[in-house]
Amino acid sequence: MKLNSKFFDGLRVKPDKDRRLRDTTPKCDWEGCSEPGLYPAPKGRGLEGQYHRYCLDHVRAYNKGYNYFSGMPDDDVVEHQKDAATGNRPTWFVGVNSTSRNRTKRGKPGGYSHRFDAEDPFRLFGENAPGGKPPGEAPSRPLKRLERKALRQLNLEDNASKPEIKTRFKELVKRLHPDHNDGDRSSEDKLREVIQAYNYLRQAGLA
Repeated sequence: MKLNSKFFDGLRVKPDKDRRLRDTTPKCDWEGCSEPGLYPAPKGRGLEGQYHRYCLDHVRAYNKGYNYFSGMPDDDVVEHQKDAATGNRPTWFVGVNSTSRNRTKRGKPGGYSHRFDAEDPFRLFGENAPGGKPPGEAPSRPLKRLERKALRQLNLEDNASKPEIKTRFKELVKRLHPDHNDGDRSSEDKLREVIQAYNYLRQAGLA
């Protein structure tokens, strides 16, 4: 009787687990290796869903040299990565459907023209409202203390409009910049204050 038989492994107190593992799992696909192939490794592009079976040491060696994009032109790599960002699914512009993108009028190619303005028959909004001001003019709300201070840094009054603020900012930068003063840096502090004031007004929606 052979005591080293696989049929006795299930009866032993401590069965030969390594041998049972080798018998129940595929052998490592690495040439010359007889270890169990417990770890799947993809076969490559065009063979999606197919895997090699390697042992731990050889799957590590395989993964180090694996490159899915090997041999693929650069343009195709970029296109593949772009499609992968959306899961290779088609996308559309937000708010635009496939039919309107190709039509200007019903039944004609070109795309529907979009209107982003709203009709105001009762003259309730914007410059139509009682006391309303055209776009670009100063807001009617009270100015905050820092907003008023920023306007003063640009030598402007509280009612300055957006175009006026932008024009004054360009004038001051051109006047104070060292490149326009033969390299004189004495006005750098003032230039910094002007830039900070303008950026603050932009964040506040006044410029």
